[in-house]
Amino acid sequence: MSEPVGHRPQTRREKSISALKRALGTSGGSRRAVSDPGRMGYVFSAPYFFHLALFFGYPLLFALILVFHRWDIVTPMEFIGLRNISRLLQDDLFFRAIRNTGFFLVIHIPLQIIVALFFAELLNAKLKGRSFFRTVYFLPVVVSGVVVAILFQQLFAFETGYINGVISALGGDRVPWLVSPAWAMPSIALMATWKNVGFYVILFLTGLQNIPDSMYEVAYLEGATTWQRWTQVTLPLLNPMLVTVVVLSTIGGFSLFIEPYLLTGGGPLSSTLSALLYIYNQAFYFNHMGYAAALGIFFALIIFVVVLLQRRFVEEDIY
Repeated sequence: MSEPVGHRPQTRREKSISALKRALGTSGGSRRAVSDPGRMGYVFSAPYFFHLALFFGYPLLFALILVFHRWDIVTPMEFIGLRNISRLLQDDLFFRAIRNTGFFLVIHIPLQIIVALFFAELLNAKLKGRSFFRTVYFLPVVVSGVVVAILFQQLFAFETGYINGVISALGGDRVPWLVSPAWAMPSIALMATWKNVGFYVILFLTGLQNIPDSMYEVAYLEGATTWQRWTQVTLPLLNPMLVTVVVLSTIGGFSLFIEPYLLTGGGPLSSTLSALLYIYNQAFYFNHMGYAAALGIFFALIIFVVVLLQRRFVEEDIY
């Protein structure tokens, strides 16, 4: 059968487009849907919004409802108005847990930034085996927090700990790492720094490698010393990475839970009771779900405000 006059065979590209339209069911009247990128954008983003609504929107809405109710999981919810909020404002132990968390952050964030910057500078130098050392520093990040806590429990043990064993062998007195209120939280901060510093080393290393060599050459020609090149070139250009590290460290510090839960249980004398551990105890130990929801939302607001302030002042201080 002869082809109609004026008809030309389809190219391979046109055949592929036609097959794609048939597979998507876009022939005929629905062809307009394909030509509308906005409508197709909604189609492709629908799974994400469904996931967001199911795993974030619904729990948040349920927590807001729980704030005004008493619920122990077993019995039906009982509406109690603002009693949970009133109890929160009078809960001295919760505010002590917040102070403990703040004390942890004061130790942990500066220590983590200093250690991460130091090792990032070393790994940025032209040394043999840099790839191997980068892997070694990152290994603690991928190790389970439970495993790390058990490891440091053995290291920090007062009588049988390896660290105190070395101190005693050198003639020193044993340190009450986890049994003294003065030493317990700094010990946990030290452990958390060892666990997470590899991740921040990678961030700082990425920032250092993105600084153009020409910046250092100009500073050298201007007569700048090594310290001046670091403070006037390296540190300002690392500002975005520094802000990221501070914010991530703060959020991670506010999420302090595994370490005190496994190492000290919040003791001794509630000196390592973190805010998240206190909320967990109220929810799953005492079954005060409504009160735990009020604590959680209040704590989330504190984190939000602290992160905003940090971003503002860190950026201004650096520049």
